[in-house]
Amino acid sequence: MSRVSVFSSPLFLGFEHFERLLDQASKATDNFPPYNIERFPASATAGEGWRIALAVAGFAKDDLEVMVEDRQLAIRGAHREEGKRDYMHRGIAGRSFAKSFVLADGMEVESAQLENGLLTLTLVRRAAEKKILRIEVRD
Repeated sequence: MSRVSVFSSPLFLGFEHFERLLDQASKATDNFPPYNIERFPASATAGEGWRIALAVAGFAKDDLEVMVEDRQLAIRGAHREEGKRDYMHRGIAGRSFAKSFVLADGMEVESAQLENGLLTLTLVRRAAEKKILRIEVRD
């Protein structure tokens, strides 16, 4: 059975990539590690901004990887084994994780900082230049 897409209408020319973006977003359902997303007003030149804070207690800077590929922000964490430990109780999660976010056009990751167990990513969307393109009608 094939799925009918809203973007298959002939009125939506060139919007096929939105369907791929929706598929990517629907696959990101894991809730570990917990995270917050907050919006903040960026500078006049940067437009608007967001901060994503992920709770990554126990992860060192070298255990984390942040990448942007094809408008998808991917954050991965993997602990390095430091020998065998004999836990009586293990309540702090030590598992690896992969978290991804789909970025809108024009969004850029400005910085990533690890402090007090929080990985904070700052994203901005630059104010877009308005373009007017006049198309000449020929005979």
